[in-house]
Amino acid sequence: MIEKVVFAQHLAVMIGAGLPLTRALEALGLQTKNKKFASTIKGLNEDIKKGTAFADSLAKYPKIFSELFVNMVKAGESSGNLEEVLKVLSDQMRKEHDLRSHITSAMIYPTVILVAMFGIGAIMMVTIVPKLSSIFKELNVQLPLTTRVVIGISDFLTNHWLLAIFLLIGLILTGRFVFRTKAGKNAFDWLILRLPIFGDIIKKINSARLARTLGSLIKSGVPIVQGLKIVARTLNNSLFRESLDYAAGEVQKGQGLNESLKKYSRIYPPMVSQMIEVGEETGTLDEILIKLAGFYEEEVETITKGLTAIIEPILMIVIGAAVGFFAVSMLQPMYTMMEAI
Repeated sequence: MIEKVVFAQHLAVMIGAGLPLTRALEALGLQTKNKKFASTIKGLNEDIKKGTAFADSLAKYPKIFSELFVNMVKAGESSGNLEEVLKVLSDQMRKEHDLRSHITSAMIYPTVILVAMFGIGAIMMVTIVPKLSSIFKELNVQLPLTTRVVIGISDFLTNHWLLAIFLLIGLILTGRFVFRTKAGKNAFDWLILRLPIFGDIIKKINSARLARTLGSLIKSGVPIVQGLKIVARTLNNSLFRESLDYAAGEVQKGQGLNESLKKYSRIYPPMVSQMIEVGEETGTLDEILIKLAGFYEEEVETITKGLTAIIEPILMIVIGAAVGFFAVSMLQPMYTMMEAI
């Protein structure tokens, strides 16, 4: 992502300075440290020297240059405003990278804690619990249900650890398969939007991506219907993709974008429709969308900075419940034995 940001930014500067596209690409290829990307730039340069349009050359590398990137460059070439389009692209990608970085940083702490908790739990199950279990068996103590459950899990992990690993891998693969199906993906996306705290964050993230990407496309000269279809393919949440595919069809029939999205008001914050309506009425939809994106990006940044503080008490409750369940399960028989003595 960073290499593409730098590529678009430097290419815009070179074109603005009057440097021919082939010479600009040659210079960028030499200064790029990533060998694969440098090879790609070299391929682009060779295509352009043969007379291929820049956007068509980019389209040959779909794993590197997204549909959004290609279509914006195509619009810039058609309008003769490639320099401005590349500046918009670099800004778009930088904002997208910053947004992902904030989310990733916020999720590192809870992920590490949860992984550590499961790791420590597994170690205790195969080291400590078997020793306590053998003591209970020797003393012939009547064990409560929770203790029998813990010991049962421990016995399974100790005696059938290879099977447990295969079952875990099978569970992960099954989960990935289910989530890749349309029904599974829709169900997961529907569920995640209804989670407390996280659902609201997901809505704002997708709204920010929609606003910035569509605003950038319209500003670059891409027709709104085509722009909606492109944006739909850049969003991860299937409900948002569905809403934009529907909106593209309605706008093509002459309906306004704001009216088209009203059917999906449950997934868009109220400000989205209000701002789009103002943009359509004033003829400044691209500017309004980019301002809207900036607003939600700032909100997401603020929320993710405080996300650790929100998640921490939830994690403490989860960890406390797990530790409490384990402690009660294993200590309760000991108290029973002491009372018997």
